[in-house]
Amino acid sequence: MELLWIILGGLLIITGIIGAFLPVMPGLPFSYLGLIVLQLVYAPFTVTFLVVWALIVAGVMLIDGVIPAWGTKKFGGSSYGVTGSIVGLILGIFLFPPLGFIWGPLVGAFIGELIAGNKSDKAFKSALGSFIGFMAATGIKVITAGTMAYYYFVNVV
Repeated sequence: MELLWIILGGLLIITGIIGAFLPVMPGLPFSYLGLIVLQLVYAPFTVTFLVVWALIVAGVMLIDGVIPAWGTKKFGGSSYGVTGSIVGLILGIFLFPPLGFIWGPLVGAFIGELIAGNKSDKAFKSALGSFIGFMAATGIKVITAGTMAYYYFVNVV
């Protein structure tokens, strides 16, 4: 039975890492649940450790919505750019892997800004801001999920 819990925790950790890349899935709570499952099986973590990680997960989830919007606004973009970036990522991952992860958000943000009525030079600048903000937020989520994965797999006895 213990092995089933460890497998479940590992699947949650892996789901969290995948979710860190996909904007439609909140990956970090899955990773955190993986740590909780391991805690229930072996109790390798202190209460302080788990509380700090809960706060980190909540904080990263909050800034996840702010960073792309900030990047877009900083470069003069609109919400169309952010939406286009998300749609571009999803389509890019499934239609053009693995490079679609990088080019999809940029092209999607550019198209979103064109739909918003911006000229191509302004649309590109706005798309670049949206892309930079999106990639920064994704990087923070991946690092956070990866760190939780490290703690999980190091503590599996």
